[in-house]
Amino acid sequence: MSDPLTEPYPPQPDDGSPWGELADPTTGERDLADRAALRRIGGLSTELADVTEVEYRQIRLERVVLVGVWTEGTVEDAERSLAELARLSETAGSIVLDALVQRRDKPDPATYIGSGKAQELRDVVLATGADTVIVDGELTPGQLRQLEQVTKVKVVDRTWLILDIFAQHARSREGKAQVQLAQMQYMLPRLRGWGEALSRQAGGRVAGGGGIGTRGPGETKLETDRRRINRTMSKLRREIKEMGTARRTQRADRHRHRVPSVVIAGYTNAGKSSILNRITGAGVLVEDSLFATLDPTVRRAESPSGLAFTVTDTVGFVRHLPHQLVEAFRSTLEEVGDADLLLHVVDASDADPEAQLTAVRTVLADVEASHVPELVVINKSDVADPLVVARLLRREPHSVVVSARSGAGMDELLAAIESELPRPSVEIDVLVPYDRGDLVARVHRDGDVLRREDVVEGTRLVARVSPELAALLAP
Repeated sequence: MSDPLTEPYPPQPDDGSPWGELADPTTGERDLADRAALRRIGGLSTELADVTEVEYRQIRLERVVLVGVWTEGTVEDAERSLAELARLSETAGSIVLDALVQRRDKPDPATYIGSGKAQELRDVVLATGADTVIVDGELTPGQLRQLEQVTKVKVVDRTWLILDIFAQHARSREGKAQVQLAQMQYMLPRLRGWGEALSRQAGGRVAGGGGIGTRGPGETKLETDRRRINRTMSKLRREIKEMGTARRTQRADRHRHRVPSVVIAGYTNAGKSSILNRITGAGVLVEDSLFATLDPTVRRAESPSGLAFTVTDTVGFVRHLPHQLVEAFRSTLEEVGDADLLLHVVDASDADPEAQLTAVRTVLADVEASHVPELVVINKSDVADPLVVARLLRREPHSVVVSARSGAGMDELLAAIESELPRPSVEIDVLVPYDRGDLVARVHRDGDVLRREDVVEGTRLVARVSPELAALLAP
């Protein structure tokens, strides 16, 4: 007897293709077969094999079934999207029991996957013992409610899953406020009311005998919740604006002292924090998980010739990043738009690194940071396919190949950063008295010294400096 957890669900005609497509592509039956079936994505189950941990799994971790709708692209694209959803689910602390995908022209407006397939999904939930269904897309309030009614378990969409991961990883006060604001923006249109059964105020005499106009159900719990959420969102927006003001003050101070800034951006888990540690020795958290870094980290570094600059590590991006998060983190992402150079880190070992580049650039365009000079950093070259690395180099000629884990290519990266950073524009030839050693030190720190000569009267400097420092040295 076949095992329902390992056989395709439901069984499909087998002609040797992984999707059981019918042989004749001219009859339209292939599309009918694709549209009529939930396809199982193999190899995504992460259920623990040790039976001694069964009780722990049932108590501490959610057991989830993934489901997606394949509307465009290839079958490989659909499987990659489900594989990424599985990693997101594991990052949130769940056990992936099964993964299903359905071919449709567009998601069903009522249940996302159609009423018949929703019933089949219910059978899979019962067979696997899952307590949660995670959908690879953003559900409308109606779709969410209908799917929960059919499957009888909690239903979570991709947007809420990412928001939940952000809530787990936020550490700073600003990060927590940004995530809370994004969660409330998501929840507000999805609040559910149950009519007069949840009235908080009674009408008529119980309400104080107010007479005509005061009788009726009163204020419902739904209305109360909406008002409370709107009030909290207004408070969070004020707090985030105040914290953004402090960050802008810090950036203005760095600009005033003409310290060039480098921002590291890229797909989640591409190795951005590892590169920050290699460049600056910052020692920030490095973890093989999605969204390990949420709070921006700013560190000081020096180029091989001694040019000082700042390096900022930012939150990672992901395909279909919820727009609520982009809006909530806009003040944090302003660091990217004000940078002198953007290090765009891409994971060369990923199955589709080009899609990573596209997803990140889409978010950068949303935060108006497309104008920043970009240097693509092709990371994880030690474990990547050399053919993929060569393909990326052809696609992105302005790039450097590195391995943050082994340190390979880091010297070339630092040299490329130095060549891209803005240089001081005013050339000076001054004689600085020996009692003004502070000015000599500042020229070495903030300028580009071309020649130095110690003479009887003082120190002669030929250098390029900022206009402000040139004015200070003019006397």
